[in-house]
Amino acid sequence: MLMPKRVKRRKQFRGSMAGKALRGNTISNGEYGLVALEPAWIKSNQIEAARIAMTRYIKRTGKVWIKIFPDKPVTAKPAETRMGSGKGALEYWVAVVKPGRVMFEIAGVPDEVAREALRLAMHKLPVKCKIVSKADLEGGAGSEN
Repeated sequence: MLMPKRVKRRKQFRGSMAGKALRGNTISNGEYGLVALEPAWIKSNQIEAARIAMTRYIKRTGKVWIKIFPDKPVTAKPAETRMGSGKGALEYWVAVVKPGRVMFEIAGVPDEVAREALRLAMHKLPVKCKIVSKADLEGGAGSEN
């Protein structure tokens, strides 16, 4: 499972997911990508499940890039615990994803294989997504370079 090797601070505030993704909203490595359509926290085990679904379908041909990394710690207090006595223990790590963020990229496989692999990965994630090609994003962006 993905998680940082070390962090500056063990516990973090929840933060905000307002607005659209300013970075990571273009396909930089592959030919097809999976773009988030709504904001969400994506857990490290969900990223791993999506990666496994894709690599199994493409039978380890081609190449898959994971463009998000779970670097935010999420804490939780035990069940049936009274209020107070500090913040809970670290439970899991999440990647903060905003709308427009390219989460996965894929290359080196035929068009229909890539789309099906990304569709399978989409079902593992807690966020509405769409599958885009490099040509789709290049045409839509306009002011690139």
